[in-house]
Formats: sequence, C-alpha cells, structure tokens
Amino acid sequence: MANSEVGTSSDVARSSGGEYQVFLSFRGPDIRHGFTDFLYHGLKDVGFCIFRDDEELRVGDVIGGSLIHAINISIIYIPIFSGTYAVSKWCLRELAHIVDNMSKSEGQKSILPIFFHMEPDDVKLNTSLYSDALLEHAKKFPDEVEAWREALVEVGKIKGWNVKKDQR
Repeated sequence: MANSEVGTSSDVARSSGGEYQVFLSFRGPDIRHGFTDFLYHGLKDVGFCIFRDDEELRVGDVIGGSLIHAINISIIYIPIFSGTYAVSKWCLRELAHIVDNMSKSEGQKSILPIFFHMEPDDVKLNTSLYSDALLEHAKKFPDEVEAWREALVEVGKIKGWNVKKDQR
C-alpha cells in the first residue's frame, strides 16, 4: 500500500493519539527471529511505527504499563498465531485486551490475523491444538480462560493470512 493511500506515518501517529500504529502479538520462541523480523522491518520501511515486545517490554514485566499503553494507542493489531501461541498466558492476555479494545473502538481499529503454519480452525478451537492449551490454563487461571476462549474464537473468524511451511 502506498503512503499516499494511508497518509504519512506521522499523520497516522497523531490520529491514534500516540507513537504506535501497529501492535504485533506473537509468541517469541516460535517466530521472533525470521518471520516477525521480516514483517516488522517491512512495515517500518513503509513508515509505520510498530510495537513488538522484544524491543519495548522488558523481561519480568507484567501485562500493564507500556504494553497496555501500546495496545490502547495502536490502531492495527496483528496477532501472529503459531503452534504454541496459546501456551502463553501473556499472549492470551494480550489478545483478550486487543479484542476488548477493538470492540470499543467503533470501527476505528482493526485486527489482521496471521496464521503461521496453522489453520484458522486451530484458533477457533475446532482442533485440539489450542483447546488443549486452554484446558491446561483453566487449572491455574480459571477466571481468565473464558475471556481467552472468546477472544481466540472471535479473531479466528476474521479473514487473515495463512502462511504455510512450504510458501516462499
């Protein structure tokens, strides 16, 4: 998309009320290096300000502070669903906050999911991949699991991009 179609990055930043336009949500050990780096730099090269936790969130930080601020001010959310995304309580907490934030935005924010080496059915909990992870989480975080389940199903219904292992 050309810059003339979306305005300059500074125009987008001012309209979103802060310094980030795009929030990347991903499970670091799965895809931090490689796919996420490629996406991050591609978006940055065309003028977007992107939040990704490996630069902004320090080890040991809890969801809150800079992370919540970045979600709140971003206008585009890109969750990158990988094989172990749902194993991470932090990813699920981010996703639930993203879905809540988007639903309150009155159409001003968007979620653009990427299904990395998996299918939307996994995210919609139609397979055991994420369903089993939620069953495990229910033992330790019973009060949060329903919100996580709803967020996964809702985002799984959004038309996104499927990145397959054999794609180039």
